[in-house]
Amino acid sequence: MRQAGDEALVRCALSVAITATHTGDVPIGAVVVDSSGREIAAACNAREALGDPTAHAEVLALRAAAAVVGEWRLEGCTLAVTVEPCTMCAGAIGLARIARVVFGAWEPRTGAVGSLWDVLRDRRLNHRPEVVGGVLEDECAALLEGFFAGQRG
Repeated sequence: MRQAGDEALVRCALSVAITATHTGDVPIGAVVVDSSGREIAAACNAREALGDPTAHAEVLALRAAAAVVGEWRLEGCTLAVTVEPCTMCAGAIGLARIARVVFGAWEPRTGAVGSLWDVLRDRRLNHRPEVVGGVLEDECAALLEGFFAGQRG
């Protein structure tokens, strides 16, 4: 269920996403906030920058948040991301025990929290965070569309 601050969280993720374009990475951004709403980590995609196939914005933000918290369990935290997480990121989100996931654009080809798969709400798993999708969907999709149009053009 959408909450009052969800748009602000996705806007923050959008501002982080833009920095990915400086390294040629796909502009996806992620922000982690604690249960009081305080930002504890933010990251953008860095696969090109780091030469690391796992350097998705969500994974990097989760790693940074765990370093701040001092443990891998991010219970009570919310992850906001500009695009629906993939299977790798959905797995990491579940393992980190994130309480809520808020995202912008749906990703019908690789999305793993409602589009192609629904990993995070699979009843066979022991942790199922709340998922809120489509927050500022048009703005998030436009950022990606502009990036890929520039890559093709």
